[in-house]
Amino acid sequence: MLDLSQLRSFVAVEQMGSFTLAAERLGLGQSTVSQHIQRLEAALGRRLLARDTHKVMLTGDGEALLSHARAMLSIEGQVQSLFKSHSLRGSLRLGVSEDFVTSQLPAVLEDFVRSHRSVDLELTVALSGVLYEMQDNGEIDLVLAKRRLGDARGKLVYREPLVWLARDPERVLASGPLPLIAFPPPSVTRVIALEALGRNGVPWRIVCTCGSLSGLTAAARAGMGVLVQPRSMAPSGLKEIPAGKLPVLEDVEFVLVPRKGADQALVSALSEDILQKVRGLRSA
Repeated sequence: MLDLSQLRSFVAVEQMGSFTLAAERLGLGQSTVSQHIQRLEAALGRRLLARDTHKVMLTGDGEALLSHARAMLSIEGQVQSLFKSHSLRGSLRLGVSEDFVTSQLPAVLEDFVRSHRSVDLELTVALSGVLYEMQDNGEIDLVLAKRRLGDARGKLVYREPLVWLARDPERVLASGPLPLIAFPPPSVTRVIALEALGRNGVPWRIVCTCGSLSGLTAAARAGMGVLVQPRSMAPSGLKEIPAGKLPVLEDVEFVLVPRKGADQALVSALSEDILQKVRGLRSA
């Protein structure tokens, strides 16, 4: 019989791409996670993970096991939820900023969704400013998004430096007015970038505007211009422009903002889960 704790470690390693991050997420030692994988591979008689210096990847047998492992863990979560005397129920509308979704959201939400089967979670992905407007209109119960320094709204999750990114920094910097790739208004990162350029008298022009981070990333990887993102969320294939080449950008803060009148039990449960997971990932 397969051990669920071993399957849980296997799924976490696949999702995080690292034994260290998987261990942090599960609250285990890295050696324990490694032992789980070794025992699982021994039990099945197959190699499930391929390791190199940069990332851990699934083998063909690992790919074949993954969906079944997730299904078994899902059933476990359903059974636990069924017999919890104070199981949460209801619906919760969560709004998450575009850049956070592509980097950390799966790891943050997976355990909550699995553990609270009676909660209907509705996810909206948009720019931070749009999410705040929707919340003011009563359309979102909890927002996980960026705020500028000095903004008092919400509970701080973490603070993050913004950086200038480009495929070929030297070529982009030599191309005349700085070509910018940016989210449309009311983007927080757009406003911060334009203010910094304006204060320092740096000429600029917008070469790409897109509400999707994947679209902005594609433009930046094509060499069209400069993209501003939180450092930990910098897309692969782009280089950080060295300090001193462009104006310093202020940090941003990621915060949780509950809506007044929302179900406090649901908001508190998801907020605590998000805080624990995100801070765990960042301390790894």
